[in-house]
Amino acid sequence: MATEAKTKAAPAPGRVDKFFGMTENKTTWKREILAGTTTFLAMAYILAVNPGILSGAIAGAGFDAPNAGAVFTATALASALGCLIMGLWARYPIATAPGMGLNAFFAFSVVIGMGIPWQTALTGTLISGVLFFILAVTGVREWIVNAIPVQMKLAIGAGIGLFIAFIGFKGAGIVVANPDTLVAIGDFTDGTVLLALFGLAATAVFMVLGWKGGVFYGMLLTLGLGLATGVIDLDFASVTAPNFDSFGAAFTGFEDVFTVHMIAVILTMLFVDFFDTAGTLFAVAGQAGMIGKDGKLPRAGRALATDSIATSAGAVLGTSTTTAYIESTAGVSVGGRTGLTAVTTGFWFLVSFIAFPIFGLVANNPAVTAPALIIVGVLMAKGLGAIEWNKLEYAIPAFLTAIIMPLTYSISNGIALGLVFYPIAMAAKGRWKDVHPVAYVLALASLGYFFFLTE
Repeated sequence: MATEAKTKAAPAPGRVDKFFGMTENKTTWKREILAGTTTFLAMAYILAVNPGILSGAIAGAGFDAPNAGAVFTATALASALGCLIMGLWARYPIATAPGMGLNAFFAFSVVIGMGIPWQTALTGTLISGVLFFILAVTGVREWIVNAIPVQMKLAIGAGIGLFIAFIGFKGAGIVVANPDTLVAIGDFTDGTVLLALFGLAATAVFMVLGWKGGVFYGMLLTLGLGLATGVIDLDFASVTAPNFDSFGAAFTGFEDVFTVHMIAVILTMLFVDFFDTAGTLFAVAGQAGMIGKDGKLPRAGRALATDSIATSAGAVLGTSTTTAYIESTAGVSVGGRTGLTAVTTGFWFLVSFIAFPIFGLVANNPAVTAPALIIVGVLMAKGLGAIEWNKLEYAIPAFLTAIIMPLTYSISNGIALGLVFYPIAMAAKGRWKDVHPVAYVLALASLGYFFFLTE
């Protein structure tokens, strides 16, 4: 009787608890909110870095570019929307935002490298998002995932990390051009270079100490020192306020999108986003203990579809591809287990509009954003350690994929060269039957890329 009375007295889970399954996942709303806040702090750097790349870098190279305020607006809203859909529909503790690497591809490879207008590039982003959605709600996604070996996926992620780090070194003046050696070390007596080196050291310390928002804190500390020493001017007048100037620009480039160059761009965006999201999804879900005994993820289709919806919406708003963030592991590490974590992160992205002047100052100063780019590059490059270097049929195409990206300033070049050499190396090893038929098609397409698209 006592046991029965005790059972009856136990409070029933509330609506929020039932919806997110907090009791089922052995978590509480307080823990979920803390996790969502932690995730936001770990990835808040994108609010400054993304405008710096999509606006500052493109304009700095002499090309027409969206203004920083518009990119900030698109970044914050696309991130918030993606997080809310991920939390409320897919119910995963995974946050989304414009992806590092994909924004670099958009700016440096597409706009600057190919000379494609940023409006047309946004159209390509929108189309890639729609295609991703189609793949996400059909069985095609598994077919494509199986076509590319794990070794190549690891190399692609690592190569993008090396490329991003190189952009950071170059932007801060730590690495400079040299007519004799192509590149050389910068002037370490220059105030901007010294500030960037300080920021890199500070951020490295925070990360080694295990601070969840280490990259974000490093940026704030670097900004503070820059203002105190006069290396950075406290000039809020130069910061463009949030605006919707880029809204709808993605709808203006459809007449220019059906070219060989743009088709290659769209496929590259789709390819990188697809594997980046799938890899992040399994990594975060694995840490949260959400992978079933059969190795499958519940509602995986919804999570992938969420990413595609956020990408399409972000393109309409005016930013590059939106993707799942590995920084979500920061929130999971402090107990985040349900979609409430992602909803909380989305809420903070909306609140970030209040602090726009600070993010705008950061975006306008490469010395502050460079440490973030370099450290993110470090985190992405760790995939190199999982590559089977003792097997040359994997090592050669993986190495070429990773090294070509920073050396040619192009993500697509690295992916294409790796895809060409992968079936060649496997065939030389006598393992041509182990190569998925799609991989052979991709190799031929990549050859076409080098012969026709790079002219």
